[in-house]
Amino acid sequence: MKTLTVKVTDGLFSEIASAARARNLPKSEIVRERLTHKAAAAKLVRGSLWSRMDDLVIHSDSLPADLSSNKAHLRGYGQNRPHR
Repeated sequence: MKTLTVKVTDGLFSEIASAARARNLPKSEIVRERLTHKAAAAKLVRGSLWSRMDDLVIHSDSLPADLSSNKAHLRGYGQNRPHR
């Protein structure tokens, strides 16, 4: 394993140190975890727009099959809402 020396702000150092104390791990392990997590998150961002928005998409199997043709689903559509 290679060694890398990095200068960090006092706030970031105290955050890493407190996380290391809380989990009883060396500070280097906390930094490695954060770097690995950032790299994995960056790989996800490179995907297509569809893959990045997958959690926002409503899948068709979760909707009623007769959504556009059943008049019961359209009840009240287009009417003004009561003022709050």
